[in-house]
Amino acid sequence: MTPFEILKKTPRTNCGQCGHPTCLAFAAAVAKGGDDPGKCPFLSREGFVTASGKGAALEELPAQREVELIAHLQGKIATLDFAVLADPLGARLLPGREPALAFRYLGQEVVLAKNSLLLDNAPPADHRDQILLYNYAHSGGGTEPALDWIGLESLPNSISKVKTLATYCESRLALLFTQSPAERIRHACTALDGLEKKAEGASLAFLIPVLPRVPQHIFFWAEEPEDGFVAKAKVLFDRQVLSFLDLESLVFSAERLADRLSVLLAQP
Repeated sequence: MTPFEILKKTPRTNCGQCGHPTCLAFAAAVAKGGDDPGKCPFLSREGFVTASGKGAALEELPAQREVELIAHLQGKIATLDFAVLADPLGARLLPGREPALAFRYLGQEVVLAKNSLLLDNAPPADHRDQILLYNYAHSGGGTEPALDWIGLESLPNSISKVKTLATYCESRLALLFTQSPAERIRHACTALDGLEKKAEGASLAFLIPVLPRVPQHIFFWAEEPEDGFVAKAKVLFDRQVLSFLDLESLVFSAERLADRLSVLLAQP
């Protein structure tokens, strides 16, 4: 069974009686075949098959790995002092029986607690968003960005990621901005808490706080057919960005920026 299937059989109350911080962490541990499902006193055993039985289908493996990584990150988050974390992450501390961090992510409100994560009052639909947000919290934060802008290619060990960024973010942004009126682009970027910036030579430029300490600077140059110049977009990052996100999460955050702008620009 996959972690998803096992999770459905648990009460999902994160009571901790199994010895894991969350039901998701327990489900991932059982799915790998290394933990006893009997540790959960509330688990329904009907139709239960663990990793000792039939393995996961190939198409299920990426999702299963994502769930296992989320469970691993939840375990790390559980040990953190949210009161200490809040300011370095640019977050607000929400006190209570279960303290939580509140911050913005691409124009959406995140509430991250040790046993739960909500994005605009609902669980994130994409597991990669969960991984990104947990990684951001686990980074421990740091000082405010210096706004010293560099391209991804200037970050260490980024060669293999430059093409990914160009394909899934920059090329998409160039096409989206070409197809959209400037006022609609401004409205969409404002909805992401972005600010328009002046940039000599660029048709448009926006500074968007993808996360409180992870601003991304978008530049767009419109096509100039008479000069043989095609439309182009470039995303720059603060030089300190790897203090807050690993390279994989950083590229994914830029991809999600393009996703969000695509949705907003498609709205009437």
